[in-house]
Amino acid sequence: MRRFLIATGILLLVCSCALGATIGERNALASAKQYLSVMSFSYSGLMEQLEQFDEYSHAEAEYAVKNCGADWKEQAAKKVKEYLNVMPMSRKGLIEQLIQFDGFTREQATYGVEQSYK
Repeated sequence: MRRFLIATGILLLVCSCALGATIGERNALASAKQYLSVMSFSYSGLMEQLEQFDEYSHAEAEYAVKNCGADWKEQAAKKVKEYLNVMPMSRKGLIEQLIQFDGFTREQATYGVEQSYK
């Protein structure tokens, strides 16, 4: 009985987080979390992925990106590691790559590069 109550409490906690969210918003959030579990994205990059490729509405994608729990600086650091696993790049080149092609802010990109060069 105790296990059931604990499990029920966890289920209620999980469900209560999504109260008020539409089915589309919940699905977009699930997609966002799944993407972030396998690769890194900037805020704008994840928005683009959800809107243009997964065809969620702007509102659904925005809900997902704002509620996915991502730390965008840490996402930048992960993206730097992804790049460095494929090819060598200079610090400046990495920062510009993250800003121009991946949609990170300069602050996020700089943080990401600094973390990877420690």
